[in-house]
Amino acid sequence: MESIDAGLIVEYLWVALFVVWMAMRFTNKRVKQRESAASYVGRVLVIVVVFEFLFSPYGAIGFLGRRFVPRSVALDWTAVGVTAVGVGLAIWARVYLGRNWSGTVTLKEGHELIRSGPYARIRHPIYTGFALAVAGTALAIGEWRGVVAFATIFTAHYFKARKEEEWLASEFGAAFEEHCAHTGMFLPRILPAKPRPAQSS
Repeated sequence: MESIDAGLIVEYLWVALFVVWMAMRFTNKRVKQRESAASYVGRVLVIVVVFEFLFSPYGAIGFLGRRFVPRSVALDWTAVGVTAVGVGLAIWARVYLGRNWSGTVTLKEGHELIRSGPYARIRHPIYTGFALAVAGTALAIGEWRGVVAFATIFTAHYFKARKEEEWLASEFGAAFEEHCAHTGMFLPRILPAKPRPAQSS
């Protein structure tokens, strides 16, 4: 198996994701309900911290710069493959979400419940894509800072997804509950959820 510069390829994949994101952000619908400014700032700081761990030499201080996996050609190819799958999934989901997308927790005017494409099996495929891309980058780096970056982005996206689902449940009611019964939050649901028992009055 031919060796590759996994780190450089991973950086190009992130640049491609950033370009697509910037190109599509101007097509969004007007906002009807938005999270607080403090919550938004907190999310931006999380992203800054994650990318500091992944791409800045300052993220490799102390044990964070130690390897958690030995370098090999197979690892490099795996890292690029996982990153590419993550970037591809995030872009695919972003295209399907269309004008309903937002970088913050929001409800748009005329917000739609998207249930096709990657949303047919996963409720938050963009977050899954970003998590995979970070995981692939962590493998390309091979150092503990990548593990910390993955744990940070996964935790942040979990709580953001929970907040989004509260708003979607309020907006779409039974339709969103039925959607949840057939989809997983970040991974496809293998079996549909059992219906909730009726509550007696």
